[in-house]
Amino acid sequence: MTVQPLYNLSPLAQVMLAGALAALGPLTWVWVRNRRSSAARWAQALTLLTLFLTFDLVLFGAFTRLTDSGLGCPDWPGCYGHASPVGASVAITAAQSAMPTGPVTHGKAWVEMVHRYLATGVGVLILALTVTGWVRERRATSGAGGARAGPAANPWWPTVTLAWVCLQGAFGALTVTMKLFPAIVTLHLLGGMVLLSLLCAQAVRATQALDGVAPEPLAVSTRRLLWLTCALVACQIALGGWVSTNYAVLACSQFPLCQNSWWPDMNFHQGFQIWRRLGMTPGGTPIDFSALTAIHFTHRLFAMAVFVALGLLVWRLRRSATLRPQARWIAGLLLWQFATGLGNELLGWPLVAAVSHTGGAAALVVVLTWTACTSRSAARAVTVNAPVAGAPPHPSSRLSA
Repeated sequence: MTVQPLYNLSPLAQVMLAGALAALGPLTWVWVRNRRSSAARWAQALTLLTLFLTFDLVLFGAFTRLTDSGLGCPDWPGCYGHASPVGASVAITAAQSAMPTGPVTHGKAWVEMVHRYLATGVGVLILALTVTGWVRERRATSGAGGARAGPAANPWWPTVTLAWVCLQGAFGALTVTMKLFPAIVTLHLLGGMVLLSLLCAQAVRATQALDGVAPEPLAVSTRRLLWLTCALVACQIALGGWVSTNYAVLACSQFPLCQNSWWPDMNFHQGFQIWRRLGMTPGGTPIDFSALTAIHFTHRLFAMAVFVALGLLVWRLRRSATLRPQARWIAGLLLWQFATGLGNELLGWPLVAAVSHTGGAAALVVVLTWTACTSRSAARAVTVNAPVAGAPPHPSSRLSA
């Protein structure tokens, strides 16, 4: 029996070409729509479109994981050494015949490879943003006597994003080659959320610079609450990823009770041993069901704290007319997450509810980043914008932060 190597780089160029072709459509659309606009407007449009497509990629990644398609092609970056499941059809058929209920089927192979094509396409779009950013930086510097471009045109933002998407690709490869190692899969999910946040921050900064809009001053206490809420949501997403990757969703199929108890039998030590194979302890023995219960119940308990924090943040943000749209979005997503999370438990983890729950978490990350970038501490605003005695206010002070 031939052993399939985990890494086979022979189809790498073809997979990258498929990603480039996937990116060609969005790039053409942005160019056609903005061919008479400035370079700054073109970059803003491309950033917004890349953010939208990255959000779609996160959803498709959740679909890939939840349909157990992550090992549909057990090697990387291709599929049994080929650039598509078409060339690997013989190997896929053999694997499916040997294990009909196993992870390799023609359908799962296509889902996994489409996810890789789309991810490569997003990487190409971010590469285009990086190149555009440095070209704009060079032109602005050469035309302004060596002065740097403004903060919104800082090319290091897309450069860091490009480095991050490469790291995210590495986690994607490890997800396959390490056979859905729970810690790696969770890090891959968190990496997607960080990528969304980076792109959203750039989109907001570009829009502020083009429209001449300054961030909204917020009370220091509200600003701190915002950052605290962001931290809580990040922890909750990590816990949710840990629930999903350990298949612990159905450990509790009741609400608010769990296994007919307010406090069921739980093994927290075993449930939160991070570096281990799927379904196993570090010692190689199967994990107890009580460990899965602990994973699920921790996510449920932490959700209560997040619910309170988000509700309080909505109440605070509604005081600002500028930030009321963000407050409405957060309130709506909070209810969406409660409904989809409850549906996962009571309806037996249906695919639509599970993907929707991941999408709600991704949307929360985008909206919270949007809120953070369109606001600033009122104390900082006063300090930055305070005029020098006897001097008129500088017009650029509106965008100083």
